Amino acid sequence: MQSSDFELFGLPERFAQDRIAIDARWKDLQREAHPDKFAAQGPAAQRVATQWSGRINEAYRRLRDPLRRAAYLCELRGAPIDTGNNTAMPVDFLAGQMAWREALDEAVTEADLDALNDELNLARHQSLQRIGQLLDEENDAKAASQQVRSLMFIERFGQDVESRLDQLGQ
Repeated sequence: MQSSDFELFGLPERFAQDRIAIDARWKDLQREAHPDKFAAQGPAAQRVATQWSGRINEAYRRLRDPLRRAAYLCELRGAPIDTGNNTAMPVDFLAGQMAWREALDEAVTEADLDALNDELNLARHQSLQRIGQLLDEENDAKAASQQVRSLMFIERFGQDVESRLDQLGQ
């Protein structure tokens, strides 16, 4: 129960991961720890199996999601995201954030929102690439932590764009 998610899943501790391998390992682990498999051993064994199953699911959710995996790696490497206390962002990112907010406020058509969504998808892709480089190649968890906070904003803003698209579709 005390092992890292990567140890639990038998994966190298790095950002770049094969989603198919994560999914397959999750299924294997769930089969091994399923509480029904321990029914003959009594309630205590089933409780332990239930705890293991929960731990496996928790690790799976973190490992399969690139944003959560990146945040977890930063934490493991001594650079927690700490969004509650660390809100400092680079000036250029803040300027881009303001431009996106203005674009969202001014968007009146689905095409406007689709264009903004395309920008966000590109920014998301670039951010994920940079996080991978910082964590896997440069071993710079502190800089990766900053990049993860940026990606968190991109994800939240993407939800705002999707909400506006939904409003237009109604």
